[in-house]
Amino acid sequence: MTATAPTPSTARVRATALLPRLTLVLAALLAAFFAAAAPASAHAALTASDPSDGAVVATAPAQITLSFSEGVAMNGDSIRVLDPQGKRVDTGELRDLCSGSIIRYGTALRPGLPDGTYTVAWQAISADSHPVSGAFTFSIGAPSDTAVSLPSRTAGDGPVAVAYGIARYVAYAGFAVLVGSAAFILLCWRRGAAQRPMQRLVVRAWVALTVATLVMLLLRNPYTGSGNFADAFDLAGLKAVLETKSGASLVSRLLLLGAAALFITVLFGSYARRHTSDGAAASEEDTKGESDLVFGLGIGGTVVAAGIAATWALSEHASTGIQPGLAMPLDILHLLAVATWLGGLTALLVALHKVPGIERSAIRRFSTVAFTSVVVLACTGTYQAWRQVGSWSALTGTDYGRLLLLKIGLVAIVVAIAYTSRKWTARLAGGQGEAEAEADASDVSRETSSVTVSPAAADAVPEASAADASDPRRAAQLARQSAARRTAREKQVRDADPDRTGLRRSVLAEAGVAIVLLAVTTVLTSTEPGRAAELEAGRGSTATAVPDRAVKVTLPFDTGGENGKGSVRLQMDPGRTGANSLHVWAETPDGKPLDLPEVRVSFTLEAKEIGPLPVLPERAAPGHWTASGVQLPLTGDWRIDVTVRTSDIDQTTVQKNVKIG
Repeated sequence: MTATAPTPSTARVRATALLPRLTLVLAALLAAFFAAAAPASAHAALTASDPSDGAVVATAPAQITLSFSEGVAMNGDSIRVLDPQGKRVDTGELRDLCSGSIIRYGTALRPGLPDGTYTVAWQAISADSHPVSGAFTFSIGAPSDTAVSLPSRTAGDGPVAVAYGIARYVAYAGFAVLVGSAAFILLCWRRGAAQRPMQRLVVRAWVALTVATLVMLLLRNPYTGSGNFADAFDLAGLKAVLETKSGASLVSRLLLLGAAALFITVLFGSYARRHTSDGAAASEEDTKGESDLVFGLGIGGTVVAAGIAATWALSEHASTGIQPGLAMPLDILHLLAVATWLGGLTALLVALHKVPGIERSAIRRFSTVAFTSVVVLACTGTYQAWRQVGSWSALTGTDYGRLLLLKIGLVAIVVAIAYTSRKWTARLAGGQGEAEAEADASDVSRETSSVTVSPAAADAVPEASAADASDPRRAAQLARQSAARRTAREKQVRDADPDRTGLRRSVLAEAGVAIVLLAVTTVLTSTEPGRAAELEAGRGSTATAVPDRAVKVTLPFDTGGENGKGSVRLQMDPGRTGANSLHVWAETPDGKPLDLPEVRVSFTLEAKEIGPLPVLPERAAPGHWTASGVQLPLTGDWRIDVTVRTSDIDQTTVQKNVKIG
């Protein structure tokens, strides 16, 4: 019986049947990246201001000061103070008041400011490269109407931020696939350097990382500034970006990608030619030359990959917080382990779907490499978790800690699936059913040949070839049919091995969970660390008052100037609604009385929108101030703000919540 070759439509169906699962994985990858590409929550937060938001002061302050939870970059235009008519009343000179762990900046105000409500608008770039901004008001004498409206847009928000976030995560994905695929070829499957699917995967990853980096460099100015796409081509803004740590990191990444292009050229050039299947036995000299080439590619590739990873570690989260000197190299190691694991998993998935001849030994070697990468991830991730969380209470009591627990659960799932993959790999390595699978593949190949090409069809091939020049359409049809037959044979050979099919399915499941894990990780990087969240919450913790017993509060302060450290002790008696007497003592760090030029106190009941109620205690003795008849009209959680000034320009505000009634 004579069988005809498959029709073009059937051939396309058979060819595309290879790709649905891989397409599903890539679609999930893109969905995870786009979902995680929302504007990142910056990790530098405004922890205090003087005057505080909504405060009413008796006289105009000499300057405005802002305190932050971590280092920020600011310039002369970062803090703007506007009067009720919208006119700028600050001098435009930025004052660096940082001292030790205290991050504080300020700007001086023009003298002779009239009474009214003033608006303070500020913008900065945190040490982890995220832009931060905000605005608040305070009043001199008494509140008044103001023509200034608080900005609705915050830095790092809007369409530019979405585009920047997409580019940022495409860069992460490109880096992982680029490094992981190259490592998969060199460490696990050297013959893969000559395979077209692997070459396309690596080159596309390089292109994605390069394009994403260029986009980030162009969008950096509008992302941290105006939020307008047109400013991406502002040369002055681009020059300013290049002078920042983030801009220098992006330029360094582009230069390293040039070196990566040279690495790819050698890998898929002279190295790939050595592994082209030509049937010739390699001489001892060729073997030595290949070993030297592999050594050079390994060293060079590791240096380039570590350098690209360092462009993230030196400019983002690892570069700020506690122990940055240890955190940055460990972050580089963490990124390399992630890339080797996830990128190698992507390469293995492509090879299992696209290359029927991938050796069992290559799969076995990748199993070892993946296990080592997961161990490195666990060790470096544990340190990073401790660094960012800091306590058991933050692990369950903050958003960062809860996301971290979710991430740990996903890692456990991936490890469980990986254990199944290792079982399939062991079966392949042990040769279970290998002879039968090879026999099945041989039978399938013979059967396919006998079915798809009959003797009559074979006799027709020369005639068709002779007619190619006169009938291009017929020639194109025959080419498509030939490609369809070849694709069908490859699929049948792959599906003839049940162990390989089982491994392909488990790797697909592992990759799917890993993509979800990556999405959770990206959200985690945009969440305020648990350690910082607890510190911020502790700064405003509540002290409970015992009925009809004096409220006693001690608050440390640091104005940043000379002799600016100390503490204030505040006592309210009887500590209830109605009239109270107030005593304030200021002491040096060694407990001696500290006489201050000025001490101010205010009370705010935010739940009822009462206050701030200002109190100006009178000096009773060196380091001691008193006030009588301090009225607290309602029960609730009252916030006490104590402003201390240690010199003409050095002052700060500390606060504590107390429960009254």
